[in-house]
Amino acid sequence: MQFELKTFRQGQGVSSLVLRASSFSDARQQAEVLGHQVISVRRQIRWNFSRRTAQSFSVPLFSQELLSLLEAGLSLIEIIDLLERKSRHEASKKVLRTLFSALHQGYSFSRALEELPEVFSPLYIATIRTSEQTGDLIESLRRYLTYNQQLNIVRDKIVAASVYPALLISVGALVVLFLLGYVVPRFSRVYEDLGRDLPWMSQLLMHWGKFVGDYGWWLAAGVLATFVALVAAFMRPGTRAGIERRLWNIPAVGEKMRLYQLARFTRTLAMLVNGGIPFVTALEMVSGLLHQPGLRHGLVQAAQLIREGRSVSDAFSVHGLASEVGVRLLAVGERSGNLGRAMERVSGLYEDELARWIDWFGRLFEPLLMIGIGLIIGLIVILMYMPIFELASSIQ
Repeated sequence: MQFELKTFRQGQGVSSLVLRASSFSDARQQAEVLGHQVISVRRQIRWNFSRRTAQSFSVPLFSQELLSLLEAGLSLIEIIDLLERKSRHEASKKVLRTLFSALHQGYSFSRALEELPEVFSPLYIATIRTSEQTGDLIESLRRYLTYNQQLNIVRDKIVAASVYPALLISVGALVVLFLLGYVVPRFSRVYEDLGRDLPWMSQLLMHWGKFVGDYGWWLAAGVLATFVALVAAFMRPGTRAGIERRLWNIPAVGEKMRLYQLARFTRTLAMLVNGGIPFVTALEMVSGLLHQPGLRHGLVQAAQLIREGRSVSDAFSVHGLASEVGVRLLAVGERSGNLGRAMERVSGLYEDELARWIDWFGRLFEPLLMIGIGLIIGLIVILMYMPIFELASSIQ
């Protein structure tokens, strides 16, 4: 959601601030982290664009098409008009129609983008605004597309590494449900007719089968209701925030989450600095990428040190915003006068470390998961057939 805040800041007076946040309290907290005193907060609803519209419009694809047509020599307003006419999706047409209308009224491109805060992020708008000052929109679009591609590398690896375990868990859960919900109840009837004594674990399984046979529909309704309730609870921002806080408290997982956030933070900061945005201003713009309160607080303190004249490498080192190797790379970048390039190297360092960890975790977790699912299914099957084995032994 988009929120508009009326704030006061020393040296700037009263001003307006637009932030994306999950709730009013989260928006207020983000503004306070940036050093603003919040006067009022209200949810911003402009042009009545729904979440579905924002999600259906691809900013990277729009940027790629815009770049190609600008290189072909077309003017900006001609490009927007052309893209609108060729678009087949109504949501995209509405976005492009709004941009065309704003440009036709004489707005700058960045100002036109500001009319669509649900679609275009503040970082994207800032990149375009800086390019308008330097007159190099094409290079800024190239920089953004490169940044977007590199930013998604780690996320794509995480998604790819999660597909096979998720498939294993789904198939294993379906097999277990089939055994417990269909096969076991029928075995329980067979053993009930035999009237033989069963091992206690087999008795438990057979009692379960009898319970499913008697109350199967009620049980299925309860499982479905529980699943729906869990999904609804997970969709709530407060629930996800609580899960994230607990994950942060797990040492190994929390450290990798910290590294992932620092990689995104550093990569975005590098793009903004390379685009000509002042370093402290860029720091304020990327603060929303750091979700962990400790990192946010460290960013505010580091920004204050940099304003006071301390070097970026020292400020980041003191407040834990860079690893030891990252601090050294930043120091080299400061000495050479190419801090943006140094930050790209630091981000690449973090991403490589995360990629190695994801690969190692996948190689270890997938066999363990297969063994666990196999043991569960095997135990159920053995408990079902154990009375038959005993019956065969007694006959012999």
